[in-house]
Amino acid sequence: MRVWKSALAFGLATSGALALLLAGSALGQPAARAQGDEIAVASLVNASGAPVGVVTFTQDGPNVKVSAEVKGLPAGFHGFHIHAVGTCDASTAFMSAGGHYNPGGATHADHAGDMPSLYFNSSGSASATFATDRFAVADLFDADGSAVMVHADRDNFGNIPARYGVTPDEMTLATGDAGARSACGVVSRPA
Repeated sequence: MRVWKSALAFGLATSGALALLLAGSALGQPAARAQGDEIAVASLVNASGAPVGVVTFTQDGPNVKVSAEVKGLPAGFHGFHIHAVGTCDASTAFMSAGGHYNPGGATHADHAGDMPSLYFNSSGSASATFATDRFAVADLFDADGSAVMVHADRDNFGNIPARYGVTPDEMTLATGDAGARSACGVVSRPA
């Protein structure tokens, strides 16, 4: 019960911060940040270029609070990652964003950019709030930037138990078999 109450309080607090970022703005058009905050934002678009959501990253000590509000994808789980290049070119099916953000050279599920999957409800909306210590907000602004990606399929996190008698292949270990790239947003600093 205590964990649930903490998660609810954290969710309510961060959804308030997200509401402030979106206040007075269209979906995907973040408002100005408060002076001194270490915040990054990714405004997500689909392959047609239509806005479908926003993801915010807020540095909080050693952790980064991640808040996502996304709409317009089929119901179910969808892979959700930070990709290594800050380019979202729909004409390349968002392949311009490169692979997962992975400065440590790990296999999937241990990439710094691997995040919990997003669950889209029957109306095609997803909302998530969590904290991670896999990267700092400043890390997302390396020489070629970073992008946030929502994939078409669920992410297996490279998890194929040995009891199935199958060794995870290169694709599973690289991407978690999350499928095509459905929505992309370049990570940027709010104006």
